[in-house]
Amino acid sequence: MSLSQALISSIAGLNTTQSNLALVSANVANAGTPGYVRKTANQVATAANGTAVGVRTVSVQRELDSYVQRQLRTENSGASYASIRAQFYNQLQSVYGQPGSATALDTVYNNFTSSLQTLASSPDDASAQAGVVGTARLLAEQLNSMTSQIQSLRNAAELGLSDSVSQANDAMQHIASINSQLSGVGTIDSSAALLLDQRDAYIDKLSKLMDINVVPGDRNQVTVFTNSGVQLVSRTASTLGFDATGSVSANTTWNADPDKRGVGTLTLTSANGSTVDLIQTNAIRSGEIAGYLQMRDQDLVQAQTQLDAFAAVMSSALSNTTTQGTAVTSGAQSGFDVDISGLSAGNTITINYTDGLTHTPRTLTLMRVDDPKALPLPNDATANPNDRVVGIDFSGGMSTVFGQIASAISSTGMVASNPSGSTLRILNDGPGNIVTVNGVSTTKTATSLTGGGSQMPFFTDGSSVYSGAIDGRGSQLTGLAGRISVNVGLIASPSALVKYTSGVASGDSTRPDFLYKQLSSSTQLFPSGTGIGTTAAPFSGSMSTYLRQVISVQGQNADAAANLKQGQDVVQNALRQRFDDASSVNIDQEMANLLTLQNAYSANARVLSAVKDMLDTLMKL
Repeated sequence: MSLSQALISSIAGLNTTQSNLALVSANVANAGTPGYVRKTANQVATAANGTAVGVRTVSVQRELDSYVQRQLRTENSGASYASIRAQFYNQLQSVYGQPGSATALDTVYNNFTSSLQTLASSPDDASAQAGVVGTARLLAEQLNSMTSQIQSLRNAAELGLSDSVSQANDAMQHIASINSQLSGVGTIDSSAALLLDQRDAYIDKLSKLMDINVVPGDRNQVTVFTNSGVQLVSRTASTLGFDATGSVSANTTWNADPDKRGVGTLTLTSANGSTVDLIQTNAIRSGEIAGYLQMRDQDLVQAQTQLDAFAAVMSSALSNTTTQGTAVTSGAQSGFDVDISGLSAGNTITINYTDGLTHTPRTLTLMRVDDPKALPLPNDATANPNDRVVGIDFSGGMSTVFGQIASAISSTGMVASNPSGSTLRILNDGPGNIVTVNGVSTTKTATSLTGGGSQMPFFTDGSSVYSGAIDGRGSQLTGLAGRISVNVGLIASPSALVKYTSGVASGDSTRPDFLYKQLSSSTQLFPSGTGIGTTAAPFSGSMSTYLRQVISVQGQNADAAANLKQGQDVVQNALRQRFDDASSVNIDQEMANLLTLQNAYSANARVLSAVKDMLDTLMKL
């Protein structure tokens, strides 16, 4: 090797070693920096006239496992989703209270039924009457408080969504900005490698907020999509929008129709200005945002529905009366007469008949509606999964009602008429009997404490009677647990618990016995939307059994959420460890590299010094 070649080789070695020392120094300095990936130099040999004469650094390489990185981002989304739900369910458990504790819902309800049992054995005891009213008020207040707490959790989810959207927009803007900065970079040097670290950190942040798919492109670019295929970031970033509401209540829910929506919705506006509703399209399926949406729009809504159904069925059990029609014949036709006066909005006329062609028993439920905007009614307007529901508009007066009923049943072959007053007559089709009318009944809500029967409007919807009415805004059942109260007339006069009409003896146990039986042992049918039972077979049982089921289901949901979080944490931590093993800085390894580089630097310096001495000697000759 000539002296000039030796000089070039040693200088190249010094320069390369110096750049490697800078990388080692940067690695050590950033050993604790979140998101920093260990850097190494890519080196190639240089040659002259076919002879290797040196080395040079061509680029900086980030030491990471891209496959594990993709998996880790997927698990980041899952872990964040599970964490949000576990946090909310943990708080929700405190709303129900520890089963058996003094403030738990089941305890408060049992105290109420126990007070009714005491009253049934001592109807004339004024203290027993006051005890029933007192425990009933505590139960109503408990339901009110629980509703308030559930809606506070929904409001927290709403605020969480707003914050998460802000974080997502910030991350997407930074990803797009770094994409632009890297677009003109041909070779990855130290500065570009740090930009890649920063971009990965923002992508990781975004992966915790939503499930994403990162697609690498040319010239150091990446494009970020949701797993459902919606583009979030490229050279430019889309913008997430969230129109948070000021407050959340049981009556404010998400709906695709903006006029019916009471909570914020999540939109994405792309660079070209087009907008898509991400909730309507179910575009985000994991991550913090999906967790908040699941709790706000599904899990907590169902928890509220369970309380509302409890309040509604309890109220109706004490106030509703079902009266069977009277059998009648008219020529060759037979059927039943029922009096439909006194129906409140939400009350029903039930017609049971058999289709003679298929010999199939069927049920038709006619429900009073006072707001035409509520029509037509869905079949799940009643708890019975096997009936067909038809809303009858009473707002035009009784003269229009009978015509609507005749029209509603005309397709069945039955005939409706109004023989007199408020009597509804339902008959079969006469000769041939293609259809058989098996029974007609009405269910009415008592509106007076002294109406002459055991039924009474014990609980009210604020100051109004609860009858299950449906109007253009929705069902009276929605949010009832937050509005339920004890009838003010009963609070003023607890003796109404016994005296259901004038002349009733103070020791008459008829009404107390009825109230206790309805709430302790009578079988009730609960709406399918509670999640207790199924749509085809809603839960049927006593009030106390239903309440135990609610508490059990919520406990199981909380355990499932906690277990899912634990499982996700295990997977996430394992992947994080694998990723860190490849990409994090190992101080011992860097110190070993530093010693090697020091020796290399020293060797190159000695070669350079030797060449200098030889050149000096030659110059003196």
